[in-house]
Amino acid sequence: MGGKSKGHTIIPSASLIPENDPSVLFTTAGMHPLVPYLMGEKHPGGKRLADVQKSVRTGDIEEVGDATHHTFFEMLGNWSLGDYFKKDAIAFSWEFLTSPEWLGLDPKRLAISVFAGDEDAPRDDEAAEIWLEVSEGKLEGRIDYLPKAKNWWGPAGNTGPCGPDTEMFYWAGEEAAPKKINPGDLADHPKWVEIWNDVFMQYNKTAEGKFEILSQQNVDTGMGLERTLAVVNGLDDNYKTELFQSIIAKIEEISGKKYGESAEITRAMRVIADHLRAASFIMGDDLGIPPSNTGQGYVLRRLIRRAIRYGKTLGIENNFTKQIAEVVVEMFKDVYEELEKNEKFIFDEIEKEEDKFRNTLDLGLKHFEIDVFARRLKADGSFWTYNEVEEENKKIISENIYKNIFNLFQTYGFPPEITIEEARNRNIPIDERRLLERFRSDLLKHQELSRTASAGMFKGGLADAGKQTAKLHTATHLLQAALRQVLGEHVYQKGSNITAERLRFDFSHPEKMTPEEIKKVEDLVNEKIKENLEIKREEMTPEVAKAQGALGVFEAKYGDKVSVYSTIDPSTSSGHAFSMEICGGPHVKSTGELGHFKIIKEEASSAGVRRIKAVLE
Repeated sequence: MGGKSKGHTIIPSASLIPENDPSVLFTTAGMHPLVPYLMGEKHPGGKRLADVQKSVRTGDIEEVGDATHHTFFEMLGNWSLGDYFKKDAIAFSWEFLTSPEWLGLDPKRLAISVFAGDEDAPRDDEAAEIWLEVSEGKLEGRIDYLPKAKNWWGPAGNTGPCGPDTEMFYWAGEEAAPKKINPGDLADHPKWVEIWNDVFMQYNKTAEGKFEILSQQNVDTGMGLERTLAVVNGLDDNYKTELFQSIIAKIEEISGKKYGESAEITRAMRVIADHLRAASFIMGDDLGIPPSNTGQGYVLRRLIRRAIRYGKTLGIENNFTKQIAEVVVEMFKDVYEELEKNEKFIFDEIEKEEDKFRNTLDLGLKHFEIDVFARRLKADGSFWTYNEVEEENKKIISENIYKNIFNLFQTYGFPPEITIEEARNRNIPIDERRLLERFRSDLLKHQELSRTASAGMFKGGLADAGKQTAKLHTATHLLQAALRQVLGEHVYQKGSNITAERLRFDFSHPEKMTPEEIKKVEDLVNEKIKENLEIKREEMTPEVAKAQGALGVFEAKYGDKVSVYSTIDPSTSSGHAFSMEICGGPHVKSTGELGHFKIIKEEASSAGVRRIKAVLE
């Protein structure tokens, strides 16, 4: 592997469900699990890392269905934590892209974008010069200077690490690539496809909006496996790669239709393949969650239901999602062992969700008849037919469709396509274009509200989040140790989620905790906070950590070395640890920084698993 040959430690993919980043619902890139190390914490793998990170992005879910968009994808990346910078990063990128030993892409089909500069930071002429140097002039005339909207990364919130990036594009046209590009071509020319991105984290954006040079300058690169595989194989459609072919074949078998038969069928198959692959990975994660009406569970529910709706487009009327999930698990289980380990959960939950949604659709159809088409029941329980409704009411019914199209989508899962189909079946005159425009307009308003709401989850950004999450993360370690003392050593972490305001901790325990047990745990944590115990970090192999009694959650995911955090009482000669866990951080220096610990809720999470929510006051 390229990363290894350049002295990088290969690290495993982190969970899709971020444990300590309150700013996102899912891990959207390799950057998220590494934030503490980008901010200066030492990584047990050293200063050069490489990985393939499972990622989910749902911001452009409506775009899925074309040849290149996905919700779940695998992100290849290499990292420098204060080690090499622009020159080496760009040289590594050029070698990996063009060398016959690696991808062997034709240099004539490559073009590069760099940051154009603005009042915050200068134009990145340095990166452009390095590209010309490493390519020995082969990129002359194909370097584009683009603004911040295109060639700048971060910060993730209002403050934190950020910097210019340089992006690599591949000419996907069948004809020869242009020898020279025009300014702005790489921003909007459909045949120039972005395949890789090197981010140079040079700056820290302060609360005052200033851009200060970072003391530790990092490199973060990202390359989507799906898009890269398509390019290497000379394909203009990611869904024709081996990452999707078995899934598409199963959809063809179930539906009796063929991929490529029509634009509508192709789009439907892409959406089903993408969404059910994403759903399988979300539920198959070691921190996997079931479909629900909030947060990550809601996104998962939306993916599954959208796939089922597109199944209707293909004429699939019976349950089919489990069959697709089975193909996904079979395809990826050798690389991601957690999929096989959690396959029963995946299959049970996806089947349950499909049953639930099909019942909802049936209920929706009844409301559709009454609310939208204003159909009323006769005395014998049958509906008036549309033709029996007087002329004036026909106009009201048509207008009802325009008004209710988005509500039907939100409440009953009716996409506009089903609404149009139902109208067609009843020979109701509607302007389909106007209907879809109305739907898109309402959807856009809703998405803006949703983005505003989710942005409110944590406004400060990762640097600010770091201070509070470090405290809550340390408190989580104390909580697990206290629970094991009070309830017994059968207690193990089953999941953890930290926002800027609270911690949520899932643990194995067969019954509801009594008020006395809750108070004992709370008192024990606060006692350890008062004792101002030192937080000590050590590096060791997972085997040594286990032998020393360190707790760990997902052993299959550890690299050769791990960080172990212990809370030590320096006043005792033995230096006894109250808690000891394998963990990626971040943490405070001592427990005295935490304040007062309070449990605000103890409840069931799932069978044999309890959940505690707690705050620091």
